[in-house]
Amino acid sequence: MDNFIDKARAATAAMRDLFEVTPLQRNDHLSARYGADIWLKREDLSPVRSYKIRGALNAMRKVVGKHDTFVCASAGNHAQGVAFVCRHFDVKGVIFMPVTTPQQKIDKTRVFGGDNIEIRMVGDYFDDTLASAKEYCASVSAHFLSPFDDCDVIEGQASVAVEMLAQLGKLPDFMVLPVGGGGLSSGVVSYLKRTAQDTEIRFVEPEGGASLKTALNAGELVTLNSVDSFVDGAAVARIGDKNFEILADVNPDHVHTCHEDRICTTIIEMLNIEGIVLEPAGALSVDILPEIAHQIKGKTVVCVTSGGNFDFERLPEVKERAQRYLGLKKYFILRLPQRPGALKDFLNILGPDEDIARFEYLKKSARNFGSVLIGIETKDAKNFDVLFEKLDKLGFGYTDITNDEAVAQFII
Repeated sequence: MDNFIDKARAATAAMRDLFEVTPLQRNDHLSARYGADIWLKREDLSPVRSYKIRGALNAMRKVVGKHDTFVCASAGNHAQGVAFVCRHFDVKGVIFMPVTTPQQKIDKTRVFGGDNIEIRMVGDYFDDTLASAKEYCASVSAHFLSPFDDCDVIEGQASVAVEMLAQLGKLPDFMVLPVGGGGLSSGVVSYLKRTAQDTEIRFVEPEGGASLKTALNAGELVTLNSVDSFVDGAAVARIGDKNFEILADVNPDHVHTCHEDRICTTIIEMLNIEGIVLEPAGALSVDILPEIAHQIKGKTVVCVTSGGNFDFERLPEVKERAQRYLGLKKYFILRLPQRPGALKDFLNILGPDEDIARFEYLKKSARNFGSVLIGIETKDAKNFDVLFEKLDKLGFGYTDITNDEAVAQFII
């Protein structure tokens, strides 16, 4: 990549045939909160609501004419980017998606690609889908489009940095990048190393998919044993080979991880306060700001909001997880005496700011007691200390199961 700067700039110029520069917007709310000059590079406002269109365009434009069929495997943003670019170049795309892919994502991919694409639903798990895609690709001598582990894709994603520097008009002190497979982060790092060496870069991964941090700590590529798929745009078990070659010298202390439930609080905050719709992966760079607040105070910071493909059917789950993380909602098993007036005694304990969100008899645990699943919401997390103190004083037995993942999966 000796002439990486020229390649990244050429890729950026090619983007203008397809879409306008995505906005770089100063965010007054975040700037005031953290005492910094915070800007958002709004990749959630691209034509496919993510940066993935960039890598797909750059990879395809270099081989159009040599191949008439392109293949990819994806259940999300990569599929939509590939579909959009296939229609742009008027070439055939065959997109493999797991059979478990939500219909909303299938429909959007079909809309973007139109008659130029064929969608094949194969496999319950992505690994099966990927294997089928590569097998088909080889059988018809098509061109496989990797979502991140590809030099042309990396060049394309670097266009985010090319645009950002031109828009900002100066070098930012910090740039915050979400990390999944490493396409965006390795592209931006490659460009900034050559053009903005004084800019400090921070990387953000979901706790349930920290493939970069794990690899850096091990000194080699590592495949995670399990991945939490909630942050689906960044939940990758193994960072790409080419991507890790570029990122291998990153200080592990500069790679931060975000709890999936905390990301939900950021999604809700950005939606309610700023009217910005972010998918979980798109919220990563904003979600980490509290942890680096002491480093960025008084500095110019650019956060890449990498995607906004949020399915609003997920909003109740996001709100639920956010409330639990903030301590505003708890679930517990109450051992309720089987006597007249026992339920009334419990209800009288509740304060004016506490609402019952769930009440369900589970079973009669003894002749004189029954187990009840209780879900309670409150306006202030400290109210639960008062509630539990009252329960203890009156002799009500209870078990807080809010953070018991094993129990929560089956009951909550």
